[in-house]
Amino acid sequence: MSASPIAPEVAGPVLPEDRDVELLGGRLDEALTAVAALEPEARRVVDELKSALEDVHRAMLVPTIRRLRDDERGRDLLFELVDDPRVRMVLLMHGLIRPDPMTMARQALDTVRPQLQSHGGDVDLDRIEDGIAYVRLSGACNGCSMSAVTMRNGVEQALKDTVPGITGVEVLPNEPGPALISLSEIGVRTSMPQPGWADAGSLAEFGLGDLVTRDLVSADGQAQEAVVVNLGGQLAAYVNACPHLGNSLSDAELDPGTGTLTCSWHGFCFDALSGECQTLPGAQLAQLPLRVEEGRVWIRVSS
Repeated sequence: MSASPIAPEVAGPVLPEDRDVELLGGRLDEALTAVAALEPEARRVVDELKSALEDVHRAMLVPTIRRLRDDERGRDLLFELVDDPRVRMVLLMHGLIRPDPMTMARQALDTVRPQLQSHGGDVDLDRIEDGIAYVRLSGACNGCSMSAVTMRNGVEQALKDTVPGITGVEVLPNEPGPALISLSEIGVRTSMPQPGWADAGSLAEFGLGDLVTRDLVSADGQAQEAVVVNLGGQLAAYVNACPHLGNSLSDAELDPGTGTLTCSWHGFCFDALSGECQTLPGAQLAQLPLRVEEGRVWIRVSS
């Protein structure tokens, strides 16, 4: 019998699956910290070795993913592999999976949040629109003389450095809203319907853990079928079409435990609040701006 061309699994400690990524990432961080402390010539050699290894890995990964993605037999396997946190970590490291701008922006804000919290404040991302990130400062940062400085030197710089396409940051005023509801977009309060916005119904109609389908018509006659999720008291609205083949998401499964929305047609899995696809790199739910006013949910179906 001829020997298998696939090498046997390397012997070593078996790590609990839910800690693999954490431990591997920790080892990488420790190694990179040690490299930064080397003498310049030694660091140059190590950096060159690291770059060469990354190029080798990428040269293998790119055609492998393309072949799996383009072959009907391998597509399902690719979807399963991307769901594995270890595989996902490697693909992210090589730039083969790109988080959506909202996810990238939230990650950027996480880097400055400890500094804000040390001064009794915090920051939340409201939306990104036309290259502008709209944020809300809370706690001690809200309305204090340090708000502008904190935003300019911390929040704004972190967002510009991390998220391609962001050219500026605007701080929104904090307005009272329903308890536990994180708004995707806040508009100017008015008793008259605004062009592009559609009344999606009473806030009470969107229960915790619910996925609700709505046929929307805006004040200026624009129509859109949408789905609205309520995950832990946070609302998010999307065009009712899976980016895979455009199938309806009305029967999708919302899992409050994992924070995911899974299409019932082909199993595509998305982050329920950002719309980022966790199954196939590049797929993304089309998110619709949403606001809550006086107990009613409004969704913008046109710009």
